[in-house]
Amino acid sequence: MSEIPYKIYLNESEMPKAWYNLRADMVHKPAPLLNPATLEPMTAQELGGVFCEELVKQELDDTTPYYEIPQEIRDFYKMYRPSPLVRAYCLEKKLQTPAKIYYKFEGNNTSGSHKLNSAIAQAYYAKKQGLKGVTTETGAGQWGTALSMACAYLGLDCKVFMVKVSYEQKPFRREVMRTYGASVTPSPSNETQVGRKILAEHPDTTGSLGCAISEAVEVAVTNPGYRYVLGSVLNQVLLHQSVIGLEAKMAMDKYGIKPDVIIGCAGGGSNLGGLIAPFMGEKLRGEADYRIVAVEPASCPSFTRGTFAYDFCDTGNICPLAKMYTLGSSFIPSANHAGGLRFHGMSTTLSQLYHDGFMEAVSVVQTDVFEAAQTFARVEGILPAPESSHAILAAMNEAIRCRESGEEKTILFGLTGTGYFDLVAYKQFNDGTMSDYIPTDEDLQVSISKLPKVDK
Repeated sequence: MSEIPYKIYLNESEMPKAWYNLRADMVHKPAPLLNPATLEPMTAQELGGVFCEELVKQELDDTTPYYEIPQEIRDFYKMYRPSPLVRAYCLEKKLQTPAKIYYKFEGNNTSGSHKLNSAIAQAYYAKKQGLKGVTTETGAGQWGTALSMACAYLGLDCKVFMVKVSYEQKPFRREVMRTYGASVTPSPSNETQVGRKILAEHPDTTGSLGCAISEAVEVAVTNPGYRYVLGSVLNQVLLHQSVIGLEAKMAMDKYGIKPDVIIGCAGGGSNLGGLIAPFMGEKLRGEADYRIVAVEPASCPSFTRGTFAYDFCDTGNICPLAKMYTLGSSFIPSANHAGGLRFHGMSTTLSQLYHDGFMEAVSVVQTDVFEAAQTFARVEGILPAPESSHAILAAMNEAIRCRESGEEKTILFGLTGTGYFDLVAYKQFNDGTMSDYIPTDEDLQVSISKLPKVDK
């Protein structure tokens, strides 16, 4: 076997031709979405008033293992895929570790993140349905940027509600969205009924993804020819993002590499779910075993300190109820939290897998995350997104443990994107003004105590 190259690229012809539906191999399926009025499982007809028809089909399908990727989407993917699997030789040397570290780099497109993988798919199905446009929310801005790119490519209108604190902290990502033709509104806003209600109750709020989701859904259902699309959490999004893990596994198989530990940052679950999909599938089928680790911010710790229960996906309580690890839909992360990963809950698929013991989770504090990001940037030559840097920190910690124990583990982590639009946060870190915030049990109990009463 020849030495592993720094970057392993698949050929264009080797790109996955189908997405992998992880739920098909799960014994315990994710709990169904519930209608908040009846507390009964949402039907395709009910969901069709909010989401595109084909996406509803994908959302509810727990049995079909593979979905063919339409040729038009594969043609779009070819502009930036396959993405490289990189051996972090320089980081290994810096850490003086016997561990082998690999990362799947998803930042090689204008949106700077993995979000484009699902954005083009959702925009494609909206266009195919004959819709005029779509609405969405965005936190740090990667999803809004990706969706604006996809909509511009397909000639769709795009309305984005951006979490207010990110709208103010990340003006350059906002301007990229506008350059691609999207309208961008800080949330909560006075443009919607739910936004006005939230502002009346919390006039100084810095916003949350839950607030922005409520506004985007309201606009979608009250404007003919529009549907709502979401950048994470949903089953359909994890399906599209499986292209990340499928490519990573193909590249590793080419060189006979088997990861011992797979690490991904976790906010709503799209990157993590996509990266681990084929590996978790093998684990569920009993074909192989891997240690899979979700890394989340200590300021928004859904997995590690949340409750596994039905909850609203949005702050305005107008969306379906999802059974997930949640901090409560009224939870709003501290404004000093500089990255994305701001959603109060977690993917129902990943929540079920975590609940069943197929994966583990850790939370990390922000200043440690940025210290790891700085180290990575200096030795690997990429300025990582704050979100990705949560995974970087956990991978570095794992590699240091290998140095101390002498174990030669193989580590794979997801580098979800670049941090070139996150320089305000980097400035805070470099100036020494960045702080850590960890909610107290009392803080979390305030929102968790408001969970809806669902006997299911």
